[in-house]
Amino acid sequence: MTQPLRIVFAGTPEFAARHLQALLDAGQSIVAVYTQPDRPAGRGQKLMPSPVKQLAVQHGIAVFQPQTLRDPAAQAELAALQADLMVVVAYGLILPQAVLDLPRLGCINSHASLLPRWRGAAPIQRALEAGDAESGVTVMQMEAGLDTGPMLLEVATPIGASDTGGTLHDRLAELGSQALVQAVAALAAGTLVPQAQDDSRATYAHKLNKDEARIDWTRPAVELERLIRAFHPWPICHSTLAGEALKIHGARLGQGQGEPGLILAASKDGLTVACGEGALLLTRLQLPGGKPLNFADLYNSRREQFAPGRVLGQ
Repeated sequence: MTQPLRIVFAGTPEFAARHLQALLDAGQSIVAVYTQPDRPAGRGQKLMPSPVKQLAVQHGIAVFQPQTLRDPAAQAELAALQADLMVVVAYGLILPQAVLDLPRLGCINSHASLLPRWRGAAPIQRALEAGDAESGVTVMQMEAGLDTGPMLLEVATPIGASDTGGTLHDRLAELGSQALVQAVAALAAGTLVPQAQDDSRATYAHKLNKDEARIDWTRPAVELERLIRAFHPWPICHSTLAGEALKIHGARLGQGQGEPGLILAASKDGLTVACGEGALLLTRLQLPGGKPLNFADLYNSRREQFAPGRVLGQ
């Protein structure tokens, strides 16, 4: 029987924690975990460990949280672990060439897109926003470039008409975890054949920011409907009504036309708002200080506020 690989795992958010759990469930030997330093979170801004750190601590795995891996002392610490392989999933730190060269089998990464499409920070949301028919996960050998390395294994899933950033994230976390376990086993057995990416087909998935989530009602309804799904559960699309913030948690294509942002109709089915092309039916909204509610529940108590003729985004 072959010796189990000595694996160092590097990752930070929930997406990465699911991959770590899958490796543990598969009986892989995780000798250490690297994750981002604890960050302030919540109302009290208390320092919170990442989901990956929490899981590592539960399993008694050594945790390292360097600010950077460019520091020679951090590199020496990693070298001392004598890893066969480093598995990187949504870690959030750049791995310099010196680190990529340390493990015997190099570093591999599970990335939430069908590379070379959507290299970069927000592949799940960008695929939804662009109206892609499918998404997936690529396990690749890492190089110094951003998501440019040879592909080892790829799994695809169709993007459904009701998929959101949240539902697609969860599905890809599941698919990616399984693909990673498969790839690590095949790598240990020496049966993986790396395949170069076609750089001419590459697209870049820019990091999300809250400004992008502000609805520009002059855009076509088709684009805005995709954006609302892509940016849920974060950063959540928003607009204003009579100077008050309005978060949009759910919408579908509606009927009608008019000045962009104009409320065309309101009923228990939703709030119909004109866009640059077509209209959106807003079905789930959140007012300041309130929780997300189906429009039917808001409509009963706030009929006047959502009267046709009023304009969103002014």
